[in-house]
Amino acid sequence: MQTVVITGGTDGLGRGLAVHYLRQGARVVAVGSTPAKGKALLAEAAAVSAADRAVFLRADLTSVAAAKELVTAIESTCPSVDKLVLCAQRYRLFGPRTVTSEGFEHSFALAYLSRYVLSHGLRKVLESAPRPVIMNVGTPGTPLGRIHWNDPQLAHGYSGTKATLQSFRANDLLGVAFAALDADSPVSHVGYNPGVVSTDMPNHLPAPLRVLTKAAFALFATSVTKAVAPMVRLLDEPPGERCTAYRASRRLPLKGPAFDLDAALRLHHLTQELVIGVKP
Repeated sequence: MQTVVITGGTDGLGRGLAVHYLRQGARVVAVGSTPAKGKALLAEAAAVSAADRAVFLRADLTSVAAAKELVTAIESTCPSVDKLVLCAQRYRLFGPRTVTSEGFEHSFALAYLSRYVLSHGLRKVLESAPRPVIMNVGTPGTPLGRIHWNDPQLAHGYSGTKATLQSFRANDLLGVAFAALDADSPVSHVGYNPGVVSTDMPNHLPAPLRVLTKAAFALFATSVTKAVAPMVRLLDEPPGERCTAYRASRRLPLKGPAFDLDAALRLHHLTQELVIGVKP
């Protein structure tokens, strides 16, 4: 039986993937921060006779310590993990800079540091699977945003858009470094851009923009059901290369600053220093 771990597994694309793999007979570990949504997913699992294969783990992935505890919890119950899907994200495009209790800027912590900790922390149980794959959902290759090397926590000149774009660029480099650091590992890392998908993301926006975004979603967004299909194809048949990037079904070239190896290794070592002192 395959084991699929999904962060953001009770909402949007993550939930869509969770339900798909439960229907396919896999064991699904869905990670989320809201117990009510976890309970709803477990109820849906029961409705498709998969209650014994569905697990909800509550975790606040803005916390590095919580991400490390999650690694321990998964390792203790899953001898191997076939697929790790990293979907957890909460856009904070507006409002003041928010810092976690550990001193990290919110978007950097949730959308990047948690993915770094889980990718590297779960490497051993992933390598125990026949065809292990990590899918890192974001906007790979988009020529917007950059790493603010001298101020990654954006203590100066903060904006929500700047922070969000930095987290996306950091995840591109995460995949490059993950593949380069252990060339013999069987784990494939897929950076994945699903495009515009009809999820509840607009609910977190200010009122005027929320209305406009929902209207745009109604016209242009792909349904979760349709958006999940190309993700499943990649997860079930991972590319042979260690690091790849896709926008829906289209493979992207790993070129330009978004996938620069020197920058990827620099970010890896910087991140390692940031998280190593945080105790679970």
